[in-house]
Amino acid sequence: FVSAVDTYLRRHGASLCDLLDALEDPTGFTGLCDLHTAYSQPFPDPKAVQTALRSIHRALEGLAPSALDRIGQARNLPASDMTMWHGARISELLARFSYAR
Repeated sequence: FVSAVDTYLRRHGASLCDLLDALEDPTGFTGLCDLHTAYSQPFPDPKAVQTALRSIHRALEGLAPSALDRIGQARNLPASDMTMWHGARISELLARFSYAR
């Protein structure tokens, strides 16, 4: 599961960063920074990875569609679609952590 998060981060981290920047949510952005910090170690700590993913997930899950539409228009981003997509991927990754226990 840690390797799956690494793959997600490598492939989609830039898009997630753009989204979190557009949302201007310090919790989500801090979670992304924490995730990068965890993967800068030779052996990422699974607990740190899970905690960072939870922070990002919390930042994405509580947003109203109208707020996402405004953000999308202001930033010229498909913010609603990006939020749903990244939220689903992060949910899947978090489920792997729960299943691995």
